[in-house]
Amino acid sequence: MWGDITRRLKRLAIVSIFAASVSAAPACAQDEAGFQTYLQQVRGTATAQGVSRATLDSVLPTLTLNSRVIELDRRQPGGPANSGFSPFAPYKAAHVDAARIGRGRTKYLAQRPRLSRIERETGVPESIMVAIWGHETNYGAYTGNFDLLRSLASLAYEGRRRPLFEGEFIAALKMMDRGVTRDQLKGSWAGATGNPQFLPSIYLRLARDGDGDGRADIWNSEADTLASIGNYFVNAGWRAGQPWGFAVTVPAGFDRSMVRNRLVSPRCPRVFERHSGWRTIAEWRALGIVPQGAAWPNDQVLATLMEPDGQGATAYLLTGNYRVILDYNCSNFYALSVGLLADAIAG
Repeated sequence: MWGDITRRLKRLAIVSIFAASVSAAPACAQDEAGFQTYLQQVRGTATAQGVSRATLDSVLPTLTLNSRVIELDRRQPGGPANSGFSPFAPYKAAHVDAARIGRGRTKYLAQRPRLSRIERETGVPESIMVAIWGHETNYGAYTGNFDLLRSLASLAYEGRRRPLFEGEFIAALKMMDRGVTRDQLKGSWAGATGNPQFLPSIYLRLARDGDGDGRADIWNSEADTLASIGNYFVNAGWRAGQPWGFAVTVPAGFDRSMVRNRLVSPRCPRVFERHSGWRTIAEWRALGIVPQGAAWPNDQVLATLMEPDGQGATAYLLTGNYRVILDYNCSNFYALSVGLLADAIAG
């Protein structure tokens, strides 16, 4: 970015540079004034939704516009519909690596008493909970240092996705009313916070106390982090006793037109475009699909086929529980890596 700006400035005459510099300050001041006006509008909305006056008075006067998060949001990729797919193998190598597996196993073993209880209560495998934690923040090593309230208010003011970010800003204010401190409300530029990287609205709905102290502390408590992830998965429809999926070999000469998915998903269509139609495990076995080491689940379990690295490479049969992982982050590479990391941690 800065290289492009420098090159453009070098092409401008000195007078143009001067004109740009004197006009920039009023524009920034105008943005800040508009932001402060917007905050007063949000005050009314937040008050109507039950946010306390004490919280509003302590937060709103401290906020200034953060142009950096607006810039980051505008840079988000939205690739053209006809763009090609990247191979999965390099992503897998970077995200299901020996270091992440090793740290995951250490956390897994240290938390087994609590994890086994959470698994009994939720049906979500212990290793899946740990793998989500590992992918989101590398087991708490980095949870983000953006001021959530400032970031969310700035993104809401910008307006491109105002309903989303204004709702999350008000949810963050409600978190403070529940006792979450301002210092805890740090996270990603887009508003995700804590070890599991929950948006504020998700925290309010699904964060859970896992260590019995009466608080859902997803920033400092590993037990609360894992209990909250487990609760998220239950809410998203995890089916106990089913795998997320498993690696398979597709026979040479396999006619993929027989299993083509002819439906268009209303959510994340590019993600589901890579999946076949649903078939039962019995049907996949009859079509010559062979597991790579894993045992077949029940014949009646439904699964889709995906070949993330193309024909001739490892493919995967994916159950409805894979769709639950996608609910956390709608990316095939993310969901596959979570599943594979979980298997490696438990294995």
